[in-house]
Amino acid sequence: MPRGDKSAYTDKQKRQAEHIEEGYEDRGLSKEEAQSRAWATVNKESGGGKKSGSGRGKAMDTEPSKKGGRLGGAAAASRTPEQRSASAKKAAATRKKNAAKA
Repeated sequence: MPRGDKSAYTDKQKRQAEHIEEGYEDRGLSKEEAQSRAWATVNKESGGGKKSGSGRGKAMDTEPSKKGGRLGGAAAASRTPEQRSASAKKAAATRKKNAAKA
C-alpha cells in the first residue's frame, strides 16, 4: 500500500479527519497543511488505520483534539501590553537584521 493511501482507515476516522481539517482551514492554514495535521491528529488518537484480530481494539485518546484550544494565549496573557510591544519590536528588528544578511 503506497504512503498516503487512506484505504486502511475506517469511515469514522475519515470523517474525523475531514472535520478536523475544516477546523484547521478555518484558522487560516493551507489545505495541504490542514490535511496533514488532521491525519496526524487522527493517527495520534486512534493509533492509525484498521487493526484486524481479536483483542486489538483500544479506547480512543481524544486528548490531542482537546489540546489545541487550550494552548494559545497563556504566555501572552500573563505579560503587560508594554512587554508584548517590546517583544514585538525586538522580533521585527531581528527579522530586519536577518533579512539584510541574506
